[in-house]
Amino acid sequence: MERIRIHGRGGQGVVTAAELIARAAFYEGRQAVAFPNFGVERTGAPIQAYVRISDQEILTREQIYSPTVLIIQDATLLNNPAIFAGAGKNTKIIINAEAGRRSGANRALKLPFPAKNIFFAPATAVALKIFGKNIVNTVILGAFAKYTKLVSLASLEKAIKEKFTGKSAELVKKNLAAVKMIYEK
Repeated sequence: MERIRIHGRGGQGVVTAAELIARAAFYEGRQAVAFPNFGVERTGAPIQAYVRISDQEILTREQIYSPTVLIIQDATLLNNPAIFAGAGKNTKIIINAEAGRRSGANRALKLPFPAKNIFFAPATAVALKIFGKNIVNTVILGAFAKYTKLVSLASLEKAIKEKFTGKSAELVKKNLAAVKMIYEK
């Protein structure tokens, strides 16, 4: 079973990202469940969401303590050691940051994981370019599809189209373009 934990801040679409991963996995014939972990936090407060993907029925609904994949939507959260709790040497870590760059407080960060399992995706830069604001949830999912191969780009695009049914065609088009841009980087 794949166990995905997403870390971000309120307002960044963490819960929607988890739902989109689960939908994409479902389109590929797999079992999937997604759920958030937050209380009455305000915009900007750290939150988590979880996704499990399996070829078997998923019965557990508890938090993910040992992730196989970590998605970190906001690099400022890297300074909190709890972000990496339960991660092992085989955990794939996708970080919203320019490749190989760590700014500000993250400069001194030393991740205790093999470099081959750490992937940087400039999701904020792409979101600002396409949407004009720092909403990275769909953007970083392009990197998730690319680096984990747990869902295909086509399934992710289908999930986005379904999730955003009723939204403007322009918004759907922008989300699809953002996902594809990161996937192809």
